[in-house]
Amino acid sequence: MQCVHDSLKKRIPNFVTILRIFIAAAFFATLSGFRYPGQGVLFGNIAIALFVIAATTDFIDGYLARKWDAESMFGRIMDPFCDKVLVLGAFIFYAGPRFSVPEWIAEDRLMTMATGVYPWMVVLLIARELLVTAIRDVLESRGHKGGAKWAGKVKMILQSFAVPLVLLLVVNCRPDKHESVMTLINVLIWLMLIVTLWSGLPYITGLRHVLKQKPS
Repeated sequence: MQCVHDSLKKRIPNFVTILRIFIAAAFFATLSGFRYPGQGVLFGNIAIALFVIAATTDFIDGYLARKWDAESMFGRIMDPFCDKVLVLGAFIFYAGPRFSVPEWIAEDRLMTMATGVYPWMVVLLIARELLVTAIRDVLESRGHKGGAKWAGKVKMILQSFAVPLVLLLVVNCRPDKHESVMTLINVLIWLMLIVTLWSGLPYITGLRHVLKQKPS
């Protein structure tokens, strides 16, 4: 009986990780029902709740895996994969046409995205993730640990906080009509962008250190 109980405990963190993918899918589906400035506000607010739930499962599965000594190769692969799908997917949506300020509202304004997110920002974020993944592969192939650095954890915490907050402001506060709201959104997005790019530096410096080492 104890063996069955232990086996079940080891599977629960992976189940929570898989659940995050389904919640992310529901998040994208409901987010598709919103269009700025005021179409599908209910869908937008449901999407906020779904993102918060999905982000919470990220902390739950990691906590349970450490508590029950249930860390697995599956979790090491799927956990960061689910995180990237959720966050990068949100940014792709935020830079999409459903969040663009209509021409009759924007007029001659330079900033035309209610979320403050533009395609070039998404390109930088995706490039960061691809680079970090490639560096991890190199480090692990040479016998070095390629797990998440503390800077990466700071990045994930900030993203988990800022992504739903930006959506909350966009859906409910009409940033095109309130300059202070738009300013707050821009501060959050730029802070998130800078911290995300900065969090990739430890991987780059770690790779340089490894490459400088003389083969034994």
